[in-house]
Amino acid sequence: MTQSPPPRPAPFVSTPNAERYLLEADSLRRRQLRSALLHGTSRTWRDRRRIWPAVVAGIVLVAVISAGIAIYGAFQQQQRKQQEEGSAASHEPPRQEQTLADWSS
Repeated sequence: MTQSPPPRPAPFVSTPNAERYLLEADSLRRRQLRSALLHGTSRTWRDRRRIWPAVVAGIVLVAVISAGIAIYGAFQQQQRKQQEEGSAASHEPPRQEQTLADWSS
């Protein structure tokens, strides 16, 4: 028993709405070509990575780090000034307090 090959469809079968399919295929191809021309090697504009949010986030991060370093430096400078004032005050001779009795004589 040998099987016979499946029947082949007729080579030219009329397709309903063939003109509509042809126009849609042409429209699709034109959109693809336009997208390739406008967006280069990336597949479509939707696949493109959004770089601007990353740039803005990087700028904000750098600003926060810079502000932190500036605040830390100012704090250290203030601490040094306070230490210098404290050490200068300890080197001065102690002041004698004047009483009201000293003024009256």
